[in-house]
This record gives sequence, structure tokens and C-alpha cells, in this order.
Amino acid sequence: MGGAGYQPLDPHNQRPSSKHHGRFVSRPACAWLVLGVLSMALLHLLCCSPPGTQQAVLSPLRQYINNTYSFVSSVPGEGRSCNYSVGNWVWAPGHARRYNATECNAKESHDCIRNGRPDTRYLDWRWQPAGGCPLPAFDGGAFLSAVHGKHVAFIGDSMARNQAQSLICLLSAAFPYRLLHRDEGPRSYNFWRYAFPAHGVSVSFYWNPFLVKSTGKSEDEAVRENHVHLDTPGDRWGADAGAFDVVVLGAAHWLLNGAIYYNESRLIGAHGYPELNTTGLGYAWPLRMAYRTAVERLRSDGRPRTVVLATFSMSHFEGKPTDDPTACTRTEPYRDGEKDNEWVFREVRDIVYDEAAAARARGGGNSTLRVEVLDVSKLASLRPDGHPGLYMRPNPLANGMPERMYSDCLHFCLPGPVDTFNEILLQILRKKR
Repeated sequence: MGGAGYQPLDPHNQRPSSKHHGRFVSRPACAWLVLGVLSMALLHLLCCSPPGTQQAVLSPLRQYINNTYSFVSSVPGEGRSCNYSVGNWVWAPGHARRYNATECNAKESHDCIRNGRPDTRYLDWRWQPAGGCPLPAFDGGAFLSAVHGKHVAFIGDSMARNQAQSLICLLSAAFPYRLLHRDEGPRSYNFWRYAFPAHGVSVSFYWNPFLVKSTGKSEDEAVRENHVHLDTPGDRWGADAGAFDVVVLGAAHWLLNGAIYYNESRLIGAHGYPELNTTGLGYAWPLRMAYRTAVERLRSDGRPRTVVLATFSMSHFEGKPTDDPTACTRTEPYRDGEKDNEWVFREVRDIVYDEAAAARARGGGNSTLRVEVLDVSKLASLRPDGHPGLYMRPNPLANGMPERMYSDCLHFCLPGPVDTFNEILLQILRKKR
């Protein structure tokens, strides 16, 4: 995220609203109403209709459910479907000890072992989806085969970058690679591209924390405001989009914290700037529009490609100031149900699902654009132990415990829990369309 650019959600005064821009009935009310009507209709069908009628109606219904909820990724060769978005972390010594982050040029602040983090138990857990469904350990050869000859692009904020760097580290630990380009200077991690020549694969990262065109703080942290054009794709990735085959979009944190918004160069409102005499837009509607603009740019040229929308990965400051050195010092995951964090990510995760479903609907049955959801919200929320914390810098306790020092309780250590994002991404890419 870039330290000063992000302020975590405060559970005391910044709970996400349950209201959506332009919605007259709440999501829960709509859901229960629809479920009630469907239940009554199905009960009547099953009780009072002949078998032939039941089959004629239920077959298309099953097909619709399978198509609509395609985020439930099927495991190739297993003959079953898995919902990777729910589950628990289970003890698995050595599971995440897969690479040396220094050797794969990971961002220094995420290289926790090099920076002297003494406990490494955060590397001894694996994600176990509910129902005993298997999630195989990351297989670099399988990933490169799944994207053979393709360009994989990650676009978004620093969590998208965290996942993109994880992928480079996982792949480069086993396969030859070349760095094709990296921006110079302090923004050297904001754009880069690697190649895996033996497989004809390129992997790029584009820093664009709003997904769409933005100026101000996202480009220069000395600037206070963010100016965001919701109808225009980001300049850099928008210009290169024609070469992309697989795109992972990840954003939310910067939109949650506010911006001044434009449409067709006209100011339409803001979020987080109460001193401005303009319409308050909140964050939900701009987030929807940002995803929509990005997806439609990727559809516009008609090139067959897969677009993966990643869900929100929350921080674990948990009410403490960002400069509290005791923030995120936990050394084990939360157990499911141990701590109620879902309110932090529920609404922004739902927005991603909504926009994925809307994109599929706009494309119709013959669309060349495949849209999937990479739902990491639950599994990330259970890992307060996986952040760099104070170990975003070398040997932070060399002179004793400081009174104040910034802790990174948002990004994940490399290697670490973020590698699981790419295990799930691989299963999505291997799934038949």
C-alpha cells in the first residue's frame, strides 16, 4: 500500500454500511425474500408435479446455479467441486517453507526472515477448505502449463502486488526466469515484468490502487488528495491490456479510505473529504464502478481472456494505532469463529461477487471473457500471525522495544499465507470453462 497511503478500518467509528448506492431494499432482506419465494415454488414442484415436469425444471436450474456460482472451483481429475473460500488453517509443519524471498527479489519489507523475525510458526499452516475438500500445494509446473504461452497481469493495490510477488517467488524457485523490466528508483516495485522463457509465460504487476485512472497521492505520497476518474482505465495497464491473457484485479483499501471522483472529467462527488462542498458518494458505488470500468476495458477488444477478481484481504491492527509496536504480534492463526471479523470484509467482498455476476450477464453465454472470483477474505482474516509487523525492517528490536514504531499488519510475509492465494488461483485457472 505504501505506508502513509493506507489507514486501516477502525471498528469503533468506520463500520462498513449495509446500504448500497441506489438500492431501496437491503441485501439480507432481498436474499430472504427470494429464498422464501423459491422455496415455496420448489416445494410445490416436488410435491405436486409429475416426475417429467420436475426433471424439465430442475435440470436448467442446476445448470444455472453451476454457471452463476463458478467461483466454486472444480479440482481437475477429482470429479468434485470445492469451495475454497471457507475452511480453517490446520497445522502442517514446513508446508509454506517453499522459497527464499531474498533470492526472488521480494520487497524488503515483506522478507521477514531476512529482517530477523525470530518465530517462524506462521510457515507451518495450510488452508483446509470445509468439507474435507483438497487444496493441493502450489505446483509451479502445473501453473506454467495452465498459462503456457500467456501473459499474466496483476493490477491493483499493494495486496495485489503482495500476491504477484508471491507468484514470482513460487515459480522462480523451480524454473529459470528473466527480469524483463522494472521501474527505477523508489517506485521500482510499482511496475515490473518477468518471463519464464521455457513456457512462453510473462508475469507483470501494474500499480493502480483504484484500478481506474488516478492522480495525486497514489502517485506521490506527499500529495493529500486522490483524484479518480471512474470511467477511464488506468493509463499504463489500459495501454497494454491488448496483450493480457489472464488478469487478476485487486483493489478496495484505497477506495475505502476516500477519493475525489470524476466522470468524463466532471467532478461527481467524493468520499472521505467532508470539507469539500460536493456529493458524498461513499465507497461502495465507486468500488463497483472501478471494477466495472476495468472489466469492460478487458472485454472491449474481444480477445479471449480470463479475468479474476480478488476479494478484500483485511488488516489486523485491530483498533491499535499503526505505530503501536505491539500490533499484530500474535503467533498463531485464529480458529474459525474465534473472532468475528467478517463485518470488516463482508460488504466489499459482496461487491466483487456482484460485479463478477454482472460482468457475466453483460457478456451473455458466448462471451470471450471468462470472469472468476478469487475469494481470499475468510482465509486472510484468520491469519493475524502472518504479517511482517515490526519485521518490515531489519532487526527492529536491536535496541530494545521502541515506544513507537510502525507495524505492517496488512501485507503478508514472503513466504507466508499469501502463497495460498496462488494455490487457489492455480485451481481456478485449471478449471474447465
